[in-house]
Amino acid sequence: MGGVTGWCAGFLFQKVGKLAATAVGGGFLLLQVASHSGYVQVDWKRVEKDVNKAKKQIKKRANRAAPEISTLIEEATEFIKQNIVVSSGFVGGFLLGLAS
Repeated sequence: MGGVTGWCAGFLFQKVGKLAATAVGGGFLLLQVASHSGYVQVDWKRVEKDVNKAKKQIKKRANRAAPEISTLIEEATEFIKQNIVVSSGFVGGFLLGLAS
């Protein structure tokens, strides 16, 4: 059961990951081509400012969520210890799903 669900998760993770990477990479490539061709003018200083602002917000949210995450990690670790057979099957299936 763990192996089958792991394989399915790995396979979907691989497909979605490739699709997301292609979409993001393609978007950046098209933006660069359009910028160099003169179709689009990008205010890179504004982009940098917005990225830095987003980083600060993410850090604030991560610091607030840190206790929740540590509790979640402890619970997941305990679950894995109690269900080592299913957990190891899931990990093996996940890796096989990524490879297929």
